[in-house]
Amino acid sequence: MLKIGLTGGIGSGKSEVSRRLAGHGAVVIDADKIAREVVEPGTTGLALVIEAFGRGVLRDDGSLNREKLGQIVFADPDKLRRLNAIVHPRVGERVAELQEGAPDDAVVVYDVPLLAENNLAPMYDVVIVVDAPDEVRLARLVDLRGMAEEDALARIRSQATREDRLKIADIVIPNEGPLGLLDARVAEVWAQLQKRRETATG
Repeated sequence: MLKIGLTGGIGSGKSEVSRRLAGHGAVVIDADKIAREVVEPGTTGLALVIEAFGRGVLRDDGSLNREKLGQIVFADPDKLRRLNAIVHPRVGERVAELQEGAPDDAVVVYDVPLLAENNLAPMYDVVIVVDAPDEVRLARLVDLRGMAEEDALARIRSQATREDRLKIADIVIPNEGPLGLLDARVAEVWAQLQKRRETATG
C-alpha cells in the first residue's frame, strides 16, 4: 500500500485533483467528506457542536449550517480549535476504518486540507501539494463559490501559508490554468505514483 497525503489551500483545486486520481484508480479517503458525516443529524459529533456553539448553527431541518459555523470559527482561533477538538478525533477513527478496508497493493490518497497545519506529513509515503497563488484562490472562492471576499480571506488566513505547504511537498501540482493542463499533470503524477508503488511492493 502506498499512502499519499494530498493537500492544498482552500480554492486551490485539490478536490479536482482528488477526483482525477480516483479516476486513475486510487482509493481516495476524503477527510472533508468524513468531517461532514461525523456531524450529521443524530451523531454525537453534532450534539457536541451544538453544546459548544449553540443551536444557532443549525438549519431549520436540524442539519448543521456549515456556512454560519464557518463564519464563527474562522474569525476566532480559539473557537476553531474547539471545533477541531470535536471533529478531528472522529475523522481519524473513520479514516482508520477505511484504510483497513483498502487492498494491500492500493495507492491510497488521503485528501487532507489541514495536512501542513497539523504536521501530518510524516504519516505519508508521498505528500502532494496542489498549488495556486492566493489571489487566484481568492477569485475562485468569490466568483465560483459565491463567498463574500471577507469570509474567503478569513478562511485563507486560517490555513497554512502557501510557502509552508510547499516546504512539505514531495510533488507539487500547479493549478492556476485551465483544467486541460491539470488533466495532463495529474496523469504524469499518477505514472510516478505507480512506479513508486511497484518499487515499494516489488
